[in-house]
Amino acid sequence: MMINGKIWLSSPTMHSEEMKFIQEAFETNWVAPLGPNVNEFEKEMAAYIGIGHAAALVSGTSALHLAVKLAGVKPGDTVFCSDLTFSATVNPVSYEGGVQVFIDSERETWNMDPHALKKAFEKYPACKCVIVANLYGTPAKLDEIVAICDAHGAVLIEDAAESLSATYKGRQTGSFGKYNVLSFNGNKIITTSGGGMLLSDDKEDIKKARFWATQSREPFPWYEHEEIGYNYRMSNIVAGIGRGQLLHLDEHRALKKKIYETYKAAFTDIDAINMNPYLPCSEPNFWLSCILLDNHLKLTPMDIINALANRNIEARPIWKPMHRQPVFAARDFICMEGDTGNEIFERGLCLPSDIKNTDEDMELVISIIRGMVA
Repeated sequence: MMINGKIWLSSPTMHSEEMKFIQEAFETNWVAPLGPNVNEFEKEMAAYIGIGHAAALVSGTSALHLAVKLAGVKPGDTVFCSDLTFSATVNPVSYEGGVQVFIDSERETWNMDPHALKKAFEKYPACKCVIVANLYGTPAKLDEIVAICDAHGAVLIEDAAESLSATYKGRQTGSFGKYNVLSFNGNKIITTSGGGMLLSDDKEDIKKARFWATQSREPFPWYEHEEIGYNYRMSNIVAGIGRGQLLHLDEHRALKKKIYETYKAAFTDIDAINMNPYLPCSEPNFWLSCILLDNHLKLTPMDIINALANRNIEARPIWKPMHRQPVFAARDFICMEGDTGNEIFERGLCLPSDIKNTDEDMELVISIIRGMVA
């Protein structure tokens, strides 16, 4: 269904329950930050993920920042990070003065390569924090990464911003790290317009995160501060949107999977196109459906993106790897063979994955791509 005459990459899909929770907030005058919706959203999301505690925050980035602080990252500390990801995954390391070392992807999931992670620990044995992202809703090789972190006494932060409702060996992503992060940005599988969440089984650490997120205000009648704090807490209105969206999360995931399978079936006879892969032991949330073009094609991802844009259809490149970003030019990059993440960036693109897409929308996108590749 074209919205404003455009087929979107991934736009918000609203339902009726969001307004019910928002209306309750208005009727009780809980429109300021915090309130019943925040408390319940935290409980409901923690229960869905299967983890002990959660702190609702203004963004996934703020949740990552507090996770990095909780992990004890200090100025000059090395932090191993997924290389093929959005910059929000790694920027919070810089907020605390840490130094990112980027770990290349493997081809089976496009996520952090456990072999490259082992190699990184050989080079930087003092590293005590690892941040792994689940790219486009596909779980990384989480068991292997957890085992490596445990062997080296490193804290794992799982960036599940893109993978809410995805599972790895039957377990929800967002539960594998010491600290775990979700995002409810406008294009995610469910949205609060903006917002994020920090999750952990450590009750005291989540309590500390909430303290930092409310300007580190001490329990005095006046405003007393012994630590630097942040204005990071989610508002009661925004949390109401999230509660309504959460009721439809599994429905959204099923629709995302249908989109992925439609593309996969449509391109199965074209050897030059491959879908973004995942492990048989995992079930992605299929947030974005992506394709990888064969190296022998003269056609580039931007050729397809521009052709779709000419028909008012939104697509976009794969994330540009962090080690190729000018701001991180001085950071180390650990890989096994070549530069897998960069190959994916140069040959891949994200296709329209909006759950409101009609069969006609999908047919149009597919026909344009097939006409260019075949």
